[in-house]
Amino acid sequence: MRSKKFLKAEQAHLAWHVPGLVAGVDEAGRGPLAGPVVAAAVILDDRSPIKGLADSKQLTALSRERLYDEIRAKALCCSVAQASVEEIDQLNILQATMLAMRRAVLGLRLKPNKVLVDGNRLPALDVLAEAIVSGDALVHCISAASILAKVTRDRLLCELHLQHPEYGFDRHKGYGTVEHLRALQEHGALKMHRRTFAPVARVLAQAVLTGAQPLE
Repeated sequence: MRSKKFLKAEQAHLAWHVPGLVAGVDEAGRGPLAGPVVAAAVILDDRSPIKGLADSKQLTALSRERLYDEIRAKALCCSVAQASVEEIDQLNILQATMLAMRRAVLGLRLKPNKVLVDGNRLPALDVLAEAIVSGDALVHCISAASILAKVTRDRLLCELHLQHPEYGFDRHKGYGTVEHLRALQEHGALKMHRRTFAPVARVLAQAVLTGAQPLE
């Protein structure tokens, strides 16, 4: 059963309600220095409620993993997509995020009548859409999308850690922590680093001056 907080938020934002399926959309990975940006779209089933949905950033890793499996099992349909590091560098992170979100919506098995997107920007879609600031904390289907996106991206970065354990991707997930910046300085940039992000660009510029080659 939905909490009063969620019901009030949904009623406020869905004043111009459109009958039919509603998909929630969110992304993970706009800020990190490495890895793709991942987006998810989820259409929940009102007949199979999921307890504990919330902004993925406010949940523990264990809770996210549990909810990830439950969302996959109970949602009417869901889709996860991404924009690559190359696309991020070519388009910029905002446009790459919009691309990943669009791909996630297009990947849904069922076409929604309306799409609710976390934030204040909308990807190009052929259905009605609404941007909701802090939607991942206010609307259940967006919360579900945020969890799928974050768990998927965290798993990708853990796989990258297995290939390059010296960078500590399993801990910082690509964000610009002190540990990550130190590893960048010591070991150089990988193919999965975003070259247009300032800390990576500085390391690559230093590599050119010293004749060092970026790692693969």
